[in-house]
Amino acid sequence: MPEPAPLRAGVAGVGYLGQHHARVYTELPGVTLAGVYDTDKKRAAEIAAKHGAKVFASIEELGKACDVVSVVVPTNHHCATSLALLAAGCHLLIEKPLCTTLEEADQIIAAAQKAKRMVQVGHIEHFNPVTEFLEKNVSQPRFIRTERLAPLIPDPNEPDGALEGNVNPRVKEVDVVLDLMIHDIGLVLKLVGSPIKRIDAAGSSVLTKHMDIANARLVFEDGCVADLNVSRLSRKRAREWRLFQRNGYMSVDFDQCTGHYIHMKMLGLKREEIQVQKSEPLKRELASFVESVRTGKTPKIDVVFGKTALEIALTITSQIRAAGL
Repeated sequence: MPEPAPLRAGVAGVGYLGQHHARVYTELPGVTLAGVYDTDKKRAAEIAAKHGAKVFASIEELGKACDVVSVVVPTNHHCATSLALLAAGCHLLIEKPLCTTLEEADQIIAAAQKAKRMVQVGHIEHFNPVTEFLEKNVSQPRFIRTERLAPLIPDPNEPDGALEGNVNPRVKEVDVVLDLMIHDIGLVLKLVGSPIKRIDAAGSSVLTKHMDIANARLVFEDGCVADLNVSRLSRKRAREWRLFQRNGYMSVDFDQCTGHYIHMKMLGLKREEIQVQKSEPLKRELASFVESVRTGKTPKIDVVFGKTALEIALTITSQIRAAGL
């Protein structure tokens, strides 16, 4: 049998993160980068030239030329961009958060169903090798404490770095809950697997007009409690979890792919160092997306789950604002 034609991939929005989507598509087997779109024409031309791809003058033109597209535009443009691409017949990987409102989420879900196209949401931590370890070893967690910290002025050498000396551009776009905490919201939902009973949240804006620091306590129907802490006013970057369950305790670092696991064995407690092989989460994520498109299998993080994570994040931000914090 002849080899299937390569999937034609595109990227809408080639800023800091979008440029990596473009790069990864050129590295995936059976995929070709057809082109990119960005309102910054100079930036679009730069990224397209780097990968031998085409610059498209509009979202509609990009959609007509592609089978799959990553939507990496600012969050407030996710909905309009996604609707145009779905109408053009594209399968989508929409960066998290899915969009800014539940009404927009419903529009995207309806459009995807009408077009019979897949939508995966870019909750990238679900493709971190550490998450794979947790998925295999976590059973009925009782308490989870997460810490996700980012500096206001990032190190340009870090994975989420911006230009040195510049404020992280994400602070102008969304608050810290939609920017950082939504990662941990999604992971906790998957690992606990129980409905949420209650949410208690606190937070504050400090140096920007958006919320810069926040804490949320999620109490689940099965009794598990998750304490989520985020800040983008830190001097250091951190992506760390501590998780307690019936038979032990885990401490993991999502950035370093390390940690330890203390659990009961026949002769007592045993400590095991967690060493998982590092691999690029974005490449794993896009490879999974492409496989779903090819096989028809529901994406690991589909649009319905993306809406659920968004709904919880919006509930947290609404609760904080209602308290006047």
